[in-house]
Amino acid sequence: MYSLKVEGVFSSAHNLRGYKGKCEDLHGHNWRVEICVASKELDNIGMLLDFKYLKKRLNAVLEKMDHKYLNKLIFFKRVNPTSENIAKYIYNELKTRITLLKSVTVWENSTSSATYEE
Repeated sequence: MYSLKVEGVFSSAHNLRGYKGKCEDLHGHNWRVEICVASKELDNIGMLLDFKYLKKRLNAVLEKMDHKYLNKLIFFKRVNPTSENIAKYIYNELKTRITLLKSVTVWENSTSSATYEE
């Protein structure tokens, strides 16, 4: 099995509804997002996918979230903007554009992350 990973970043604010603690209040993160694609097969030139292709698709999604208050985005009006749900949101946005998508990991700081995969 072959896998590739690329990363992107965005900055945004959010607050967690129903959470009892500091994260209930408005606060922000400089998010790091890692996507992973996987396949048993390579193409005819020995590549899984082009890194440039993956970064372009990822950055298109992250641009919609950069410098935004996540709670105001349509998806997060219904779903709490936790790291877990942010990973799922990004996965869902990418899965039709990147057929070999395996997982999305969202880092809210250097020591804490959440991963979503189907």
